[in-house]
Amino acid sequence: MPVTKPAPVAVALDAPDLETAARWAALVTPHVSTVKVGLELYLRYGPEVVATVRGASRVSVFLDLKLHDIPATVAGAARAVSRLRPDVLTVHAAGGADVIRAAVESAPGTLVAAVTVLTSLNDHELSRIGMSGTVHDAVLRLAILSVEAGAQGLVCSPQEVSAVRSEVGPDVTLITPGVRPAGADANDQARVATPEEAILAGADLLVIGRPITRAADPGAAAAAIAASLRRLAIAPDPA
Repeated sequence: MPVTKPAPVAVALDAPDLETAARWAALVTPHVSTVKVGLELYLRYGPEVVATVRGASRVSVFLDLKLHDIPATVAGAARAVSRLRPDVLTVHAAGGADVIRAAVESAPGTLVAAVTVLTSLNDHELSRIGMSGTVHDAVLRLAILSVEAGAQGLVCSPQEVSAVRSEVGPDVTLITPGVRPAGADANDQARVATPEEAILAGADLLVIGRPITRAADPGAAAAAIAASLRRLAIAPDPA
């Protein structure tokens, strides 16, 4: 019997406690490639959370700490968490090229992904914090800067992923938060798309949290999304 490849989905384990995070991870790992540990869970439980959600499986761990400080501090932080062997670690692109370079050099076994513009921001909010131009323009500027500084991955919304792919080429891993199945609430995300739309636009890894973890059965919700992406992969080319 062929083994089904896990879907390119990172389930955001934004749980109230470690036990819940571990339970969610166990339920979704048969269906998805990755689980994501965010800042809240990491600050509450520390390094042990990575080993706990990884469990005995081979699931990838995405450590979404969004490091943002001076280069020396980011280097030290990246070096410290690299001992946990996360598969992905995030750093804010807005910290600049030296910050990104420091993270890449300090965590050589980890894919360092630069966060361009948070998916909770729109053009109006971006202008309020002093960044000129549109979100789309800012994402492209930060994406180019990050890749030139050595980032192997980028985090952007599904609405920019096609343009980013055109700018940075096929070898950079594009990670898209703000992914919501059709009919799901957007919550605090301003720039969203469905899983199918994000993959078709060129995303490599979809970050999905509440539509899975707040479902009555998180495992079934993850399985349904994985199935929809498998159907997309085998669908005939309309051209």
